[in-house]
Amino acid sequence: MAIITLTTDLGIKDYYVSAVKGTILKELKNDVTIVDISNQIKIFDVRNAAYTIKNAFENFPVGTIHILGIDAGITVTRQAILMEYKGHFFIGADNGLFSLIYDFPPEKLYELNIDFNTNVLTFPTRDIFAKAACHIARGGTPEVIGKRINKIASFQKPIPQTQESFIKGIIIHVDSYGNSITNISRKLFEEIGKNRSYIIGFRNYEVTKLSHNYSDVQDAMYLGLFNTGGNLEIAINKGAEGHGGSASTLLGLREDEIITVTFKK
Repeated sequence: MAIITLTTDLGIKDYYVSAVKGTILKELKNDVTIVDISNQIKIFDVRNAAYTIKNAFENFPVGTIHILGIDAGITVTRQAILMEYKGHFFIGADNGLFSLIYDFPPEKLYELNIDFNTNVLTFPTRDIFAKAACHIARGGTPEVIGKRINKIASFQKPIPQTQESFIKGIIIHVDSYGNSITNISRKLFEEIGKNRSYIIGFRNYEVTKLSHNYSDVQDAMYLGLFNTGGNLEIAINKGAEGHGGSASTLLGLREDEIITVTFKK
């Protein structure tokens, strides 16, 4: 049975997500499992979408098909793309999102065939991406619905700046708890740190010892840890919007705020 996931900025207020699911079910009936990764990506925010799908997709079996309906507009100059990467299929608009997902060049890239004389451009997530996903789910080959390409739109990834004893990163994502997640990976932290003591600095605060989980500190206290995606995260234990405040609100750690790590020389 095929698995198709949805990551979109369509929200949950309107009928849009149900229309996408209905289209898939009408074509595949009982031969598909549809999984919502998130339909509440911030509107047009491809960086937010990239963080979400990148940390989610490898939890699914190889062969899973991922519909990316974020900033989904298609034009003659911005095509619909199908990407094969790590054995998964990704379908969405060529808006730079794909370039933020992969760490090395994808196996294959395709530009989907589109008849611009139809009304499919009004709702491309339903009428283009979902239809392409159903084709792949039925065992169809990408070559039937698209042509091979070698280049897609690209965004520069926010890469931490490093020196021998210093890392400068930024907040790249704030989750639903208000936890502030950086672009500093555990791997980079360990490579630069070499088991040395450190100070993690942000605004007028600092952390000198990383926690293993949130409950390592008392309720309402801030902490640093590596999250399940392997990124350095600043959080407040049991802090969230409506529950005493979060790292994002109380510490001012919103997206693009600077985080530094200084290691003892």
